[in-house]
Amino acid sequence: INIYTNTDHFLKFDQKCRTFKAAVLIQRWYRRYVARLEMRRRCTWTIFQSIEYACEQDQIKLHNFFSYLMDNFTPSSSKERDFISRMFISGESFKEAELEKYCDYESLEVPDSYTGPRLSFPLLPDHATALLEAFKQKQQLHARYVLNLLHETRKHLKQLPNISHVSTCYSEEVTVCGDLHGQLDDLFLIFYKNGLPSPSKSYVFNGDFVDRGKQSLEILIILFTFLLIYPKEVHLNRGNHEDHMVNLRYGFLVGLMTMSRLHGKKILKMIQNVFCWLPLATLIDQKVLVIHGGVSDTTDLDMLEKIQRNKFISVLRGKKRKESNRNVEIKEINGESQAEPDSAGNEITSSLPSQPRPTQAPSMTNRVEFSRWVRQTVQEQIEWCRKLVDISDSEEEELTCSSLVSLTDLDGPCWTRQEEWKQVSDILWSDPMPQEGCRENTVRGGGCYFGPDVTGKILEKYNLQFLIRSHECKQEGYEFCHNRKVLTIFSASNYYEIGSNRGAYVKLGPDLVPHFVQYQANKTAHTLTMTQRISRVEESAFRALREKLFAHTSALISAFKLYDKDNTGKITLSNWATAVESVLHLGLPWRMLRPQLVRSTADGMLEYKSWLDDLAMEQRSQEHIQSSLLEVIYRNRSNLETIFRIIDRDHSGLISFEEFHQTWKLFSSHMNIELTDDGINDLVRSIDFNKDGNIDFNEFLEAFRLPEGLTGRQVPGALH
Repeated sequence: INIYTNTDHFLKFDQKCRTFKAAVLIQRWYRRYVARLEMRRRCTWTIFQSIEYACEQDQIKLHNFFSYLMDNFTPSSSKERDFISRMFISGESFKEAELEKYCDYESLEVPDSYTGPRLSFPLLPDHATALLEAFKQKQQLHARYVLNLLHETRKHLKQLPNISHVSTCYSEEVTVCGDLHGQLDDLFLIFYKNGLPSPSKSYVFNGDFVDRGKQSLEILIILFTFLLIYPKEVHLNRGNHEDHMVNLRYGFLVGLMTMSRLHGKKILKMIQNVFCWLPLATLIDQKVLVIHGGVSDTTDLDMLEKIQRNKFISVLRGKKRKESNRNVEIKEINGESQAEPDSAGNEITSSLPSQPRPTQAPSMTNRVEFSRWVRQTVQEQIEWCRKLVDISDSEEEELTCSSLVSLTDLDGPCWTRQEEWKQVSDILWSDPMPQEGCRENTVRGGGCYFGPDVTGKILEKYNLQFLIRSHECKQEGYEFCHNRKVLTIFSASNYYEIGSNRGAYVKLGPDLVPHFVQYQANKTAHTLTMTQRISRVEESAFRALREKLFAHTSALISAFKLYDKDNTGKITLSNWATAVESVLHLGLPWRMLRPQLVRSTADGMLEYKSWLDDLAMEQRSQEHIQSSLLEVIYRNRSNLETIFRIIDRDHSGLISFEEFHQTWKLFSSHMNIELTDDGINDLVRSIDFNKDGNIDFNEFLEAFRLPEGLTGRQVPGALH
């Protein structure tokens, strides 16, 4: 009996051991499986972000290139100077009366056949509800109502301070939303889950309402409508995409012109003007600072409160003036003579206005006369400064909130435009980093990277609890960093691909403790398992990366040959990774990504020419174009589209001969190509393949076939 009992006990113990070991093995396998999925997800995320930021950097480089051309080009006539100025400064200022006349909504008639929503001012909550229902039914708002709405929005924004102030005392809670990027379904879902704006429900929308998504205009209309209905409960911050130079690249401009070809230019002009009046930040209970991008070690909220924000129609255009002009200005300010002898020894008088000399001050016993003398002298000095720094007189002087602040602090510090521009640029473009310090954001090309020490100093200086910012897509829709002192909130779900990320918003009550709500606006994403979701997003990311590799085929071959000294056509996989990074500069873990991009080989060597041929074959299967031309188009298409839109000043989708003629004079001056007016005319006629007197985008792209057929010969007019 004892033997049987012991045997039975042993068998049960052995069975338990086996069960325990099986559980450990399953747990180990599952942890390894989840770890691999997480690694794949992180790699995919890194690919998407690297490509996105490289694109933003290209946009800034392209803008800097055109700015350089403008600074170093000498027009041959005042007509030429005015034309080029108008063409490259699409956000030029208007006088108040001129803007209203240009965007006159009252002259537009709404036809009887129009079945969409109608607006009357002042707006009521029923108008907002009607708009929401209409947009859900894919209806559009008539241009008359759009222009009227933009006109009223602009009037309201001009009365707001640069930093809005919100209190939880007047509402149950404040909801902060991040980037929407034209994704209307996300905004619908936020309102469905959280409720519409109301006197008891305040919202802060933290910029980047437009671009990338297809329904940017609808989002603007809804947000501006609620802003006018509930001006104390709805607050809008400016983002880096509320900028007409950025809109040239990321789709909002094209979508707007496609939607309203007849009145699109007027709507675009008004939107550009509205964007520059958007507040720059929001303070909640004086304790939580809400800004779109971030801060820097030079961020000064006192300066932000006082600058004239509408000067920065495009933050990308706030660069330094031409060095020679600055030197002239400094000399003039210091009272030095601007007269210089020409080659013949004759004195040339500077075109800059001479500084006015104040008349002798009257006696202070006559206070009325003395006050009149002070006002006249100050006005003369202001007018001289305006002419000196080329500030346009076209915008009427208006007593806005920000200008009133400036007028009440005449004894305060005087900042340069460059200092003001840096303040705005930093809060719109910056990103946090885990390291200490503050350095230039070379990945995006604008703003800076700021560390936890910078955050701590800002919070301490202004007695704040934490910062809320957006600007970066996060997988869960939100993310804390800097010891939970910086919160990133991003409200556009499925930003890169279906299933790539959740959207989120944050709610703050009187205790200022953040409560998050996450969501997926796409129904398909809910049906996918975690593995399916990661696989789908991963496939999209690697497809985009292969396109990027193919677009740099020529540069990659040159880089590979540096490691292939004997011309064997093979390089090691380690050298492949180093060479690819040296060309693309994406900062990706290429050795980790290699299995998805390169077939494994027995000897650990890669035949790089056959690998590039495979990339070309994959792209040619989608685009039936010769490989060499396709490479050029893939590499330059985004830049070419942006250049086309810059030249196409009236956004008609066509470049006129005059627009092309004046633009090419800039390029030829930069490249030191001697090209006569007749030569430029011959060139533009050769590009106009259908002979309709204009150049469309396809003809613009087709012109790139010309350099591909050249064999090292320099042909004037080749579009390199």
